[in-house]
Amino acid sequence: MPDRAKVLLVDDREENLIALEAILSSLDVVPVRARSGEEALKALLSTDFALILLDVRMPGMDGFETATHIKRRERTRNIPIIFLTVVDSAPDYAFRGYAAGAVDYLTKPFDPWVLRAKVAVFVELYTMNRRLAEQAALLRESLSNDLPNGDHSSVLAELAGRVAAVEDELRRVRDLADKTGDAPLTGAVAELGERVAHLRAGFDALG
Repeated sequence: MPDRAKVLLVDDREENLIALEAILSSLDVVPVRARSGEEALKALLSTDFALILLDVRMPGMDGFETATHIKRRERTRNIPIIFLTVVDSAPDYAFRGYAAGAVDYLTKPFDPWVLRAKVAVFVELYTMNRRLAEQAALLRESLSNDLPNGDHSSVLAELAGRVAAVEDELRRVRDLADKTGDAPLTGAVAELGERVAHLRAGFDALG
């Protein structure tokens, strides 16, 4: 059974971390706490995360600086970041958040359902990307091995079936993203759809 996706929660206030964990409690994810930007960067050195929920206002290294460090690292630059901040923040905070590499920006108090829905879709995308990478690796491995008479049909049939399952799940995730009306989410789903289509085309060409 694959490991549950992990979501990094970065906030210097205990009550905010508790609230975020409560919001995500109905999702099949593992929340990981970080009380500062420095602590978040340390956690990212050894753990893979599906998503980062990052508070903007923190003492010392704030959310913008933390995001900049995350996006500079090869290992972590592709992890989606959702910025969280209070509603009375400076008017340029949203612009600075997107400039720092955030995929989304929510102001507190935010609708728990909205945050949970966004997290659910990004976690689904993360899980599907992992599965897609595994299928592509298996395909490359099967084609590089010397099978009797060069017969890869059984292996290809199995992998094609797995890709079909990913395609079905992609349709479900696309429906979820469409319901949120969120441009970053729908864009990420479309990008993943292109990857799945390319892999499907490869199977069809070999079949």
